[in-house]
Amino acid sequence: MTSLADILAQIRPNQTQQLIQFPEGWGQGRALFGGLTAAAIARFIQQQGLADVPMRSITVSFVAPVAAGEAELGFRLLRQGKAVTQVAAEISQQGQVVLSALASLGAGRPSSIAVEQEPCAELGDKAQGMALPEMDVVPEFAKHFDYRITRGGIPYTGQNERDFGGWIRLKDADKPVTVPTILALVDAWPPALLPHLKQPAPASSLTWTIEFLDRDLSHFSGADWWQYQAIIEHAENGYGHCRATLWDAQGQLVALSRQTVTVFG
Repeated sequence: MTSLADILAQIRPNQTQQLIQFPEGWGQGRALFGGLTAAAIARFIQQQGLADVPMRSITVSFVAPVAAGEAELGFRLLRQGKAVTQVAAEISQQGQVVLSALASLGAGRPSSIAVEQEPCAELGDKAQGMALPEMDVVPEFAKHFDYRITRGGIPYTGQNERDFGGWIRLKDADKPVTVPTILALVDAWPPALLPHLKQPAPASSLTWTIEFLDRDLSHFSGADWWQYQAIIEHAENGYGHCRATLWDAQGQLVALSRQTVTVFG
């Protein structure tokens, strides 16, 4: 089972066009897990001499299903200022763009404004949470993560709550945690709409924007648990609009996420 860290290790520094091999074992329906491809594009961006510049946000459009096998990564610098750098990157397969991303990176600066984060959600004790069941509808990639669902319910059980979440960690206990890892942890959760369904139906992210707090991740590892909550803001006509938040185990805010989800049920 190829780990996330091993997949990302293929990406070499300072090459604006390069190939990567996406392995089997990370499937999500007819495509690869979107969190894996988003993590790969984030790592690729960092490898363009930007690893020491905090990534503030990235917006990903999942243009077409990404398949296991060879893919090409491409990078374009849009603007580099004194503090902020704007870039575009994409993944292509068989000559077609399958993922497109825009990212903003920015160094810190002195400011008189300092506002504390809102309190962490009350997500309960992970020991009381539900793991994802061993079912055919659980996607292949999910075996790389541990889940404890404490809000909402298991997908396809006809729940009607707006929020969904709990605790999550990687199963690669000895691997470091990076911004690409955070992308994978956030996207590893099923769309918050799925517990509303009474039977399995296809669903996928259409667009995804995630913002990162300037946190030191160097002392985290794959053994650490993270707290996640998603809230459905609106869902109708096959599309859902959700916001989500990721905190560390101590309740420190790490990332803010927004997704447009398509659902065929």
